[in-house]
Amino acid sequence: MDGPALTASQVELLRLVENSAGIGVSAAARALHLAGNSVSTLVNQLTEAGYLRRETDPQDRRAVRLYLTDAATTRLTSWRSARAELVGTGLAALPAADREAIVQALPALRRLTEALAEENT
Repeated sequence: MDGPALTASQVELLRLVENSAGIGVSAAARALHLAGNSVSTLVNQLTEAGYLRRETDPQDRRAVRLYLTDAATTRLTSWRSARAELVGTGLAALPAADREAIVQALPALRRLTEALAEENT
């Protein structure tokens, strides 16, 4: 990947902001199950790297809202593309029976991720 290496926590925060543009630091901390000061540190790192933009919350001038920069959007798109290629290559190397077993498991895995997402809200 182009650009500085990102930690898993940084990527998760970027993905969260992508899906919840304008989220605040406290809400991000709750969603990621992290301490507020840990998320603040991640926000500072990602802002310095040019991946996050902070805007003052118009309802509470003491709080900030988080938004992705164009660089972050490009980075996440590249990351997803690289991951899709990696998975595609791996799947292509499997025997047909294994690929079919994975296809059959997808609905159950989707329900699992939905249940986990509901549990975390």
